[in-house]
Amino acid sequence: MPIIQSVDRALKILDLFNEQYSEMKITEISRKLDLNKSTTHSLLKTLKEHNYIKQDTDSGKYSLGLKLLERGQYLLNSMDIREIARKYLIDLSVITGQTTHLVILEGLYGVYIDKVEGASAIVYSRIGKRVPIHSSAVGKSLIAFRQREEIEELLQGYEFFTQTANTMTDKQVYIDELAKVRVQGYSIDNEENEPGIYCIAVPIFDHTNQVVAAISISTTKQTVTSELEQEIVSTLKQTCLEISKALGNKKIYL
Repeated sequence: MPIIQSVDRALKILDLFNEQYSEMKITEISRKLDLNKSTTHSLLKTLKEHNYIKQDTDSGKYSLGLKLLERGQYLLNSMDIREIARKYLIDLSVITGQTTHLVILEGLYGVYIDKVEGASAIVYSRIGKRVPIHSSAVGKSLIAFRQREEIEELLQGYEFFTQTANTMTDKQVYIDELAKVRVQGYSIDNEENEPGIYCIAVPIFDHTNQVVAAISISTTKQTVTSELEQEIVSTLKQTCLEISKALGNKKIYL
């Protein structure tokens, strides 16, 4: 089925905005999408009309509009897993002192759909943040327990781009890492997504025994000891087991 070009271009405009590029002028948007200024202006005007894009009257720069927040909040409110997991995230944050994250898979990225700040948290994060499946602990947990054929399909043509000096950039190395995750029941990000950051994640299974989310705890590399890692793993596993049971899972025992 053919895609509608104007819709595709409008969505690509929205995808341009992130933490690094929170606002841009029309010339920059045109250049990034290789579109002429007239076409870009028409697309921006339409998005602006529906409040998906806003424009600063002084600088002329464009940024994301509040309609996206409204739609995103509606989606989050409709997600049962977020509601079920909330109390567990709070307890986990109190126990560990760190910020806890609830993450789901969207395409080839893990997306933070909830978080609870810990008293000793020193790692920045935000709801809506996306992390690549190959360089993040949550990404590995979200992918590892899928069927081999499905993993191969997901990784078909996947770009193992470099985030840090520790990022896995070889497909077979990544596949071997996923096998390790399946055996041990948890995944780690050892400064693979951000320098100095060490992250541990455990998957959540639904009533069909499929992974539907993952919970992670991030801290700094310098504070992690083998003892602390095992404590976090044990606590995470217990938490994710309880959430999985709440979702109707009766099979998985990490």
